[in-house]
Amino acid sequence: MGLVRSTLTLSNPVDPARAPLVVQALADTGAVHLCLPPHVVLQLGLVEHEKREVTLADGSRQLVSYVGPVQVQFGNRRCFVGAMVLGDEVLLGAIPMEDMDLIVRPLSREVLVNPESPNIPMSTAKGAR
Repeated sequence: MGLVRSTLTLSNPVDPARAPLVVQALADTGAVHLCLPPHVVLQLGLVEHEKREVTLADGSRQLVSYVGPVQVQFGNRRCFVGAMVLGDEVLLGAIPMEDMDLIVRPLSREVLVNPESPNIPMSTAKGAR
């Protein structure tokens, strides 16, 4: 399939005076979380809330900082998530992609707003009756 990258705008909703960052992110449907490198966390002024243990692609485990909240914006979509402090580039995982109702198109190697719901994110929620 190859690597799929996309442009995102990241901001700190707790500190709106801080400038947002426009970043290139690696979109990975096999990853779960938003992962941010330390320099992005510093620029956004994000606060560590706790440590979390993550399993990396090679099977090893690592203790990382969990920070947030982070506002993630893609086109006409946005979400608020926590992030793992890890790696040297922004990684967009399944949780923020699902929250914003984004799809990855492997052939064209691009991230898109779900064409079945172009104006407003769609989600599935089930409640007890």
